[in-house]
Amino acid sequence: MQKNKRGFTLIELLIVIVILGLLASIVAPGMFSKVDSSKVRTAESQIKILKTSLDTYRLDLGDYPATLEELRKSDKKGWDGPYFSEDIPLDPWGNAYVYRKPGKDGKAFELMSLGSDGKEGGEDLAQDIQG
Repeated sequence: MQKNKRGFTLIELLIVIVILGLLASIVAPGMFSKVDSSKVRTAESQIKILKTSLDTYRLDLGDYPATLEELRKSDKKGWDGPYFSEDIPLDPWGNAYVYRKPGKDGKAFELMSLGSDGKEGGEDLAQDIQG
């Protein structure tokens, strides 16, 4: 007695693969755009936290630090830190945050992420994220 064994034909497998490919092409762009927008929100959140640490530093010492690293370690009189409990993070694209003292337009400091391209200016995801 021979059992009737039936498997998938090559055509059936190819049809399933094409359908999966089509579904992936519809779903993937939406998912990747969520990843990109979450990176922007992460950078905005990290900048807010760093600004709070900078303001606390200024309250204790009377001026903003020359570098972000002074939030972690300094020999200045009145330093009561660390003002940031962890290492200064990189932005979500792996670049260092830009900190300038003094900032532009008479601001005490400038803090920003250069976006996905790591260069000043840009559009969309490459746009600078200001703090």
